[in-house]
This record gives sequence, C-alpha cells and structure tokens, in this order.
Amino acid sequence: MDQRLDLMKILPGRVLDAGGGASLGLLRRRYPASALIAIDDALAIVSRERGEGGWLARLQGLLGAGKRPALAVAARLERLPLADQSIDLVWSNLALQRAGDPLPWMREWQRVLAADGLFIFSSLGPDTLKELRRAFAAAHPGRAHVHDFIDMHDLGDMLVEAGFAAPVMEMETLTLTYDNVMTMAADLRAMGAANALVARRRGLSGRGLWERAGAAYEAMRRDGRLPASFEIVYGHAWKPKPRQAAGKPQAVKFYPNWERPK
Repeated sequence: MDQRLDLMKILPGRVLDAGGGASLGLLRRRYPASALIAIDDALAIVSRERGEGGWLARLQGLLGAGKRPALAVAARLERLPLADQSIDLVWSNLALQRAGDPLPWMREWQRVLAADGLFIFSSLGPDTLKELRRAFAAAHPGRAHVHDFIDMHDLGDMLVEAGFAAPVMEMETLTLTYDNVMTMAADLRAMGAANALVARRRGLSGRGLWERAGAAYEAMRRDGRLPASFEIVYGHAWKPKPRQAAGKPQAVKFYPNWERPK
C-alpha cells in the first residue's frame, strides 16, 4: 500500500487510519506535516496507539516542534465521529474483512472524505486460509469453520456503489509456513483474526475436531512445514467532486497478481 502511494498525487492535510492504527509510523514518515487520526472499535488497540511516541513526542507536537502527535479514537468504523468531507486520505490496512458487510463502511468513509480525497485499502480474499478450510471440511463435512472472505470483484463493485470514482483493484497471494496448526492458530489470534477459525460459531470447537482437522492438515505438509495462504486484495478509489458524482459510474479496473500494464 505504501508503494502504491508513490503513484498518487496527493498531499493530505488530514489522514485517517481506519482500523488499527498500526500504520501511523509509516504514514507520519510519508506525510510529516499531516494531522493523523487512528480509529478502531477495539479499545485495546486504540489505547496502545494513544501511548505511541511517549510524552516527549506529545510535548514537541504541542510546541510545534518534531512530529505531530496522532489522535487515537475508539469508535465504530461504520459510524465515524468525523464531520462530512473532513479527511483527505482514508487508509485501511487489513481491517475491511472484519465487516460482515463492507458497503456501510465504504459509504461512511466516502462521507468523511473531501472532494478529490483518496481511499486506499487492503483486505483478505477468498483463497485466504484455503488449506485450513479444506482441513476442517474433511474433519467436519457440511459445516463452515473458516470465514468466507469477499472476492476483489465484489469489493470493486461496492466501491462504485458507495460513490467512489476510478476504482482500481489488485491481488496477490502470500504463503506463510508453520511448524504446526496450533502455532498458526496462535498467530491468527495475535492478528485479531481468531474469528476466522470458528466462522461465527457461539461455542468453542472441541478438542476432537481440532485433532481431526490437524490430521487432515498434516497431509498438506511440504518440506517439513504447514502452508497457510493469504490472498491479499488491494484497492483504491477517489471521492469525486459534486459535479462528477451524477455521471455514469466508471468501470472497475482489475489487475490480478500485480499484472498492471506498463
């Protein structure tokens, strides 16, 4: 996502990191003069970001020296406590897949963007954790245990429906490897993706199910490691000026596996 910003002609006055705030350092380096805001509905994440930089950085920011302190706020991502057209850049790195329906989030982020503002995001596509999905399907046929992630073509259509212009979608697949299933599960929990393992079930998965799924996963072991695929979907689009909003919706450009034309 940071590399994609190299291609964007934008000098934002206000930047919103929607979902986590983990990119605040990166965004500050790129836009040192911008006001940075991080919003997430997880209070623990926001509390961590409120302490980012320490007292010296906050004092320097108040005195006009050094980097400007970021504002970290706990709020629902589909109901932002921000005024209309108050943000110039909305950045969302691996948060959109948490939405049961991403369209209300996109509409809200479009609302807070100023005209000609940029929305750039990454999310997880349907091939994410495909190995784990197959293992649970073998262990417990007929019941889903892994979250179904949204295809990039559908996300692109949602951008248009939310009122964005000139949307561009890209995709790549990354494969991580693990010693065992439980190590991977711990990693997913640390990423905040534990719900992907239980697919909205209210109760805990039993030990027997995990053992059967683990045995099915073992058949996929390669070179002593268990693979875990992550389909990463990238997208960006612009907030059109009011006179452009009533025009004909623009077609979405899709570039699988970064195969963009030269």
